[in-house]
Amino acid sequence: MPIPFLMLPPQSDKTREWGKQLAAAHPELDVIVAETREGAEQAIAVAEGAYGTIPPDLLPKAQKLRWLQAPQAAPPAGYYYPELIAHPVAITNFREIYNDHIAAHVMAFVLAFARGLHIYLPQQLRREWRPAPRESGDVVHLPEASALIVGVGGIGGEIARLAAAFGMRVVGIDERRTEKPPGVAELHRAAALDAELPKADFVILTVPHTPETEGFMNRARFRRMKKSAFFINIGRGMTTRLDDLVAALEAGEIAGAALDVYEQEPLPADHKLWTLPGVLLTPHTAGHGPYLDDRRYEVLSDNCRRFAAGEPLRNLVDKARWF
Repeated sequence: MPIPFLMLPPQSDKTREWGKQLAAAHPELDVIVAETREGAEQAIAVAEGAYGTIPPDLLPKAQKLRWLQAPQAAPPAGYYYPELIAHPVAITNFREIYNDHIAAHVMAFVLAFARGLHIYLPQQLRREWRPAPRESGDVVHLPEASALIVGVGGIGGEIARLAAAFGMRVVGIDERRTEKPPGVAELHRAAALDAELPKADFVILTVPHTPETEGFMNRARFRRMKKSAFFINIGRGMTTRLDDLVAALEAGEIAGAALDVYEQEPLPADHKLWTLPGVLLTPHTAGHGPYLDDRRYEVLSDNCRRFAAGEPLRNLVDKARWF
């Protein structure tokens, strides 16, 4: 008998198409694409697997649910509410589909700082020809520089590989990894963060927003960094206190910062970060690139196959830690 698998609303053309593709590729599943809340209420009572977001008031009806595929790599705060954490359902996510795109974005920031583009781009807008002296120290020689990557998952691992290819010494901070991925010279647990911050020329955050990481990059930690160091965040905005970052930049406690994610999005037009020197900002676009929907579907389809076959699921989440 086919296993009921529910595509939760709201639906889009993409999820409707995925439903058709899953039904054709996995005859062992009974794929139900619920268009309405009422349809979801009926289907979730029998569903053993599901894709999407389950509101708290719908969860008590999910008596048979064993697997839920989250619709993002790192769902927003509120996705993992206490009742869902306590529920026996296993949750998977879409992590690692952005590895190459985001790693390239980070290296663009690193190279921009290393070659002084954070200085020359504002000069270009002012039509100023002001080359720095050749030995001014504005160039960061990457083979003599170090990167501290906080969060060495798929994205952090790819950043490490690319940074090492430029000759950088890479140190990783991660709570899950037990072995160093290629390019990482040292791997530490989160408890080592404060000791490692003063050693790094680039501090790169890739971590998700969790109860442990919310606001953990604060003024005290910026003060631990080198005054010549650069801070880069492409993980989640809520991990970094922007007021503390602004204060650190204004006080000259760090040399610059590059952000793709922010505590408040969109970043308000009157925020100081827009005009502070030494700051590079992109509007949450580090993950942009081709093939993302193809990669999402591949993870979802692979997990459907694994679920039906009773095999271990891909990208399992520690629900209590949100990742």
